[in-house]
Amino acid sequence: MANNKRERQKANREQNRLAAAEADQAAKQRRLILLGALAVIIVVVGAILMLNSGDDDATTTAAASDTSTDDTTDADADDQTDSGDCPAEDGSSPRTIDFDGPQPMCIDPDDAHVAVFGTSEGEIRVELDTADTPLTVNNFVTLARWGYYDGTTFFRTDPSIDIIQGGSPHTESPSDPGPGYTIPDEPEFSYDAASGQVFDGPYRYVPGQLVMARSAGPDAGSAQFFFTTGTRSSLLDGQGVYVVFGETDDAGLAILQGIIGLHEPGGSLGGAPSRTVTVNSVTIETS
Repeated sequence: MANNKRERQKANREQNRLAAAEADQAAKQRRLILLGALAVIIVVVGAILMLNSGDDDATTTAAASDTSTDDTTDADADDQTDSGDCPAEDGSSPRTIDFDGPQPMCIDPDDAHVAVFGTSEGEIRVELDTADTPLTVNNFVTLARWGYYDGTTFFRTDPSIDIIQGGSPHTESPSDPGPGYTIPDEPEFSYDAASGQVFDGPYRYVPGQLVMARSAGPDAGSAQFFFTTGTRSSLLDGQGVYVVFGETDDAGLAILQGIIGLHEPGGSLGGAPSRTVTVNSVTIETS
């Protein structure tokens, strides 16, 4: 009888062990199912967030031919893309700094245009040359009315050639990608395919000019600009390919010379002002 009892106890212990093992296995399976479901949820949420991020990135590019409109807050103004062919002349269009192509002709070249640079160092008034450089002036005026230059800085000063440079809202540097397009040279310059350089331009440089910056090759200007502040800018005469499209008055030149007077050497392009010099706005006056 004792043996039978021990056998029954042994059998009961084995059944209990098997039952516990089965329960443990079931618990593991439930945990795996729960973790799998959680992973699926994370993947789905991540995909939704990535999709929304992609949509936000897409809204930073504005097509010049897009005629739809959309409401926006001031905080969203930089991302506004639904604009008309041309910005509002009063500068009230939402700020836009990326475009799908060149600006349409938005100015009347027969009108006189003055660009007013409101800077942290004072106001600089520039009479724009619509007669000789209508395409360059149109591009600059249209970008200004989009608010392209608002809140940018003069990131470069170079007393060796007496210039101060600006017009880079993305990076505040010469490597700025620009608005997304380039504009034709005015006039068309000679081009050396072997060196990749344009040359034999007609422009000569004197203090107080507003000039379109450019990279190598033909039709390479877009939005960056520089001001000439002194006689050393004539060292650029040998190239003559930086399009001069405006000129300031004596009061504006005095402010420009004050800015280059802040020069602090450094970097590969000469240096920068010792304190931040901001272009708060560029507004356009017509008559």
